[in-house]
Amino acid sequence: MELEKKKIVEHNDLIMSSAKMDTVPLKFFELAVSEIDTFNPPKDNTIYLSKRDMFKFLNAKDNDNDKYHRFKQAISKMQKQAFFEIREEKGKGFVFRNIVPIPYVEWKSYSDEVKIRFDVEIMPYLTELKTNFTQFALTDIQGLNSKHSIIIYKWLNMNYNQFEYYKKNGNRDGQQLYNLCNPIIEVDELRWLTNTQKEYVGRFTNFEIYVIKKPIKEINKYTRFNVSYDKIREGRKITKIQFHISLKGEKTIENSSSKPKKVVTLADAQQSPYSQLLIGAFLLQISDVQDEKLMLSLAAKIYPKYDEFVEKYSLDILKKHLEYVKAHSTNIKDLVTYLDNALENYQKRLVGQEKDNKESKPKNRKKGVIQKEKIPDYISNPGKNKLTQKGIEDSKAADELLAKINGDLK
Repeated sequence: MELEKKKIVEHNDLIMSSAKMDTVPLKFFELAVSEIDTFNPPKDNTIYLSKRDMFKFLNAKDNDNDKYHRFKQAISKMQKQAFFEIREEKGKGFVFRNIVPIPYVEWKSYSDEVKIRFDVEIMPYLTELKTNFTQFALTDIQGLNSKHSIIIYKWLNMNYNQFEYYKKNGNRDGQQLYNLCNPIIEVDELRWLTNTQKEYVGRFTNFEIYVIKKPIKEINKYTRFNVSYDKIREGRKITKIQFHISLKGEKTIENSSSKPKKVVTLADAQQSPYSQLLIGAFLLQISDVQDEKLMLSLAAKIYPKYDEFVEKYSLDILKKHLEYVKAHSTNIKDLVTYLDNALENYQKRLVGQEKDNKESKPKNRKKGVIQKEKIPDYISNPGKNKLTQKGIEDSKAADELLAKINGDLK
């Protein structure tokens, strides 16, 4: 069969494994896999390749006198050094398997035929493919000259194939579809996939150039994909990469129902105006602002609700609510839960008050929400609208705290 018509089909666990091999052995393995008929697995796990097709796939020229030497080197490395570290989630953890994929290769100097026998342990990942598998054309990786390009392309293809399937068959909402064609991977996970845990350490720049930027350039040039990426930080450290995949000639998905959720960092949470409101209300202390778990939890669970509240009512009403919460709180053990419950109860009261307002319709009452929460003295002095002495002192203390936290964040 011509190379242009060959397909590679692999289980997703193999796609997500760590390939401990160089580019040529990896491409040799992929070429061998393309010879497998998943509906009619090869007898004795043995397939036959053509030297002519093999050299063509490896982009070896006819006048390349060194191609046989490189072929022998690739076979030697595959059998002596190269293996897949396959990780499968089982129970409470992972099961790891190290598999040398092709332990036996035989060829003759006077024949075009190359005999290849796969290891019995690798075959389930190549033939038992009822679910959780990925298919792509052999020629998709023919032009990729870096093992990182091949590994990343297979991972991107796995995600995009799922996107295409669920887009056609349903069962996924807009956000889930967006996530599949804009997948996020942890940097540590990407290092594991590409077997670069001990390479390009130190500054992120070198890792980005050789493991991300150059492979993406190759993928965009030689495959059906257009790919871009964003770096996601947590504090000062880049911890995740988000890829954006589209087919050539098509735009990436971007609509109101599938916009990505911004990954909030500790710095984002610290700089949120709601954090400063909580500090001003003495519900957060300076030491709390450095508590990453607490701040990220507030940013994820509370601040979005504050956004909705402010949009419906006002920032001033939220501020008064927080002052009320502080004035009536004692021994708060779980600030996030406490604030969540307090806001929910307050919103219920406001809804009830709005309903009463509509029913009674007083003639001389100003429009707006009736505020039944008692405002502490240091917020305002009803009737005179002046701060008390206690309010002035507490206001100065709040300003000093805000100035200090702002200085720490810069």
